[in-house]
Order: sequence, then C-alpha cells, then structure tokens
Amino acid sequence: MTAKQYIPSLTGVRGLASILIFFHHFNQQDFPPLLFRVLNEFHFPLSMFFVLSGFLICLRYYDTVELSGSWMRKYLKNRIARVYPIYLILTIAVFLYAWIANDNSIYNGKNSPATLFIMNITFLRGFFDDMKFTGIAQGWSLTVEECFYFSAPIFFLLIKRSKVYFLVAPLVVTGVGVLLVLIFRNVDFYGFFGSFKFLFISTFLGRTVEFFSGMVLAMIIRKADDSVSNFSLFTWLGIIGIGCTNLIMINQPISAEVPFALYQPIGIFTNNVILPVFICMFFYGLIKENSIPKKILGSKIGELVGKSSYILYLIHLGFISNLTSNWLHNTADSFYAWLDKNEYWWLSEHLNYTALVLFSHLFILTIISIILYKFIEEPINLYIRKSNFLEKKTAR
Repeated sequence: MTAKQYIPSLTGVRGLASILIFFHHFNQQDFPPLLFRVLNEFHFPLSMFFVLSGFLICLRYYDTVELSGSWMRKYLKNRIARVYPIYLILTIAVFLYAWIANDNSIYNGKNSPATLFIMNITFLRGFFDDMKFTGIAQGWSLTVEECFYFSAPIFFLLIKRSKVYFLVAPLVVTGVGVLLVLIFRNVDFYGFFGSFKFLFISTFLGRTVEFFSGMVLAMIIRKADDSVSNFSLFTWLGIIGIGCTNLIMINQPISAEVPFALYQPIGIFTNNVILPVFICMFFYGLIKENSIPKKILGSKIGELVGKSSYILYLIHLGFISNLTSNWLHNTADSFYAWLDKNEYWWLSEHLNYTALVLFSHLFILTIISIILYKFIEEPINLYIRKSNFLEKKTAR
C-alpha cells in the first residue's frame, strides 16, 4: 500500500470517534445505570485519534523523511494547515464570547485572560494540569498531538537506523515523563507535570504507546499488498477487544474522588497499553477486509462526518454547544407543552425528552461542523498547502 493511498473508512472512524466522545461528555444521570457506567468509561475514542495519528503520519512521511530544512518546512506546513487555522479561529471566538458575555468559565478559575489566551493559541496550556481545561476545554489533547507531530520525524530517522527503537523510544519518552513528575510533583507551578495521573492521561510522554502502536500498524500496512479479504476477522476481533477493555474499565471501583477507572493504575494500563492493540486490529480490518463497519464508515456520509469531525470535536463543548443546548431545551419544553395542551399526551409520554434533546443536539452540532468545514476549514487548509508558507523563497 502506498503512502498516498486514501482510506475512506479511516476518515469515517474520525467521525465515529467524535460522536462517541460527544456521548461520553453528555452522559446523563437519568440513563439506565449500566448505560451510564459504559458511557462514563468511553475513553477509547480519544485513543482512536492518537493511534490514527501515529498510523497516518508514519504511513505518509516515513519513506520520505530526511534531515533537511526543506523537508521539515513542507512537513510543518502540512501539519499547521491541518490543525491550526480552525483551532485559532474557534479559540479567538471562545475568548471573545467570554469577554462579551462576561463568562469566566473558560478561565477555569485563573485571573489572567491574556496569558491564558497565549497559552491556548500556542498549545502550551496542555503541559499544565491547572490550565489544560481553559479555552476550548477539550483542546488539551491537541498538545498531545502536536508533541507527536514535532517528534515524529526524529522517531522515523531513529527507526530507519534500527527497528529496536520501536521499543526503546517509547520507554525513553515515558521515562522522561516519569522523571519530570518526580522533579515537579512537589513544585506548585500550575500543575506542570504535577502528578503521574496527569502524565499518563494528559501528555504525550505518558501516552506515547498509542502513537507508536499506530506507527507499527503503518509499517505492517506499508509491506502489505493491495488485496482485500472478505473474511472480516480482524475487524470484529478489534471491536470485541475494544468492548472488552471497556468491560474491564466499568468493573473497576469508582467514587466521588475517583470518578473514572482511567484514574487508577489498572485503568491507565488498560487504556494506554492494551486498548491500542485492539484499535490497531480494528483499523487493520477496516483497511484489509470487507465488512459492514467498513461500508458504513467509508460511505459518503461517513466520509463527510469524518472530514468535519475535528470541528465537531472542538465545538461539542463550549459556548456554541451551550447556546445550542439552551435553545433545544427551551424548544423542547414548548413542544411538550403544546402536545399536552392539544391533548397529544400519549405522544409526549412515549417521546423521551432526554433522548430527543441529546440526539437533536448532536445533529445540529454535526450540521454546524460540516458547514464550517466546507466553507472555512477546507478552503484555508487547501490555500495554505498550495501556498509558499514556510518555504524558502528562491532569489530571482
């Protein structure tokens, strides 16, 4: 398989992951207890993003990587075009809204909006536990991604020298993270590597195995032929395995102090080490096998939702989501009142209020994401990629 070969089903996976993250964050206390517990431990969609990043970056750039300024400038231009413009636009919008509406929630208790703005647009906030949820709260994961983007070329060059670095590099990177925690955990510096929980949940140094798992998959796919099997073994093994990791998580004890199994050692090991193996199986199946999941995720709708999934991820929490949710609740209240007034009580009794609002919320945010993708993200992305941005100008 060539580095330039497009894989529609993996684009669809991004959409699936964003939707599952939405349901995780909008888990409802009035859901059935088992459903609530399952959604409470829906951490695997974010791991899907990390594994997918490792896979795609390795597949696209491993063969061509070189230690030169021209290669690095082109590489960084493509990465910036993909991630930064819409993030910057939405971050500016979030801080402007907070200023206009006098909404201090995005500051997470901090009193310096200007400093937080700089920390957000530079992705530096993700290194500090006390700042990671400021601005676009869920954007902390972009710091993890950016750390991989900047370090990936170094990893590729090392692996070209010896495949042993597939094992050594993650151990060294994780070791550096452990060392930083040992140094800074007793230093009150905005939570900079202040705990092992922060290290293994919120930083690239603690989650490097997920990216390297994707890289290993890319190396396997690079050497594979273009044949596709009609026996979807790896697809379903991956799905079952992912389900089993969630089963392990929901059977761990939780409390008010420890609301997620991910905050416990067994949860961290399951999520960061075991889970990526099954995600790779699932991805391998989507690439090399014909299956129902592949057809759904690789469909035109699946692709469209996948391409706009980055925006959906960025807006599913925050002021756009809050305004949408408030409007939906007011509309739903009026609708149910109208049903009762017109003696359609039988319909209101069987129409679940929570489900109606939740799915409507997701639908509207998805439509907003598609519009923003088509009219803002995609055009800017293409413009930057075709421009001379970061490229050395030749003398005339």
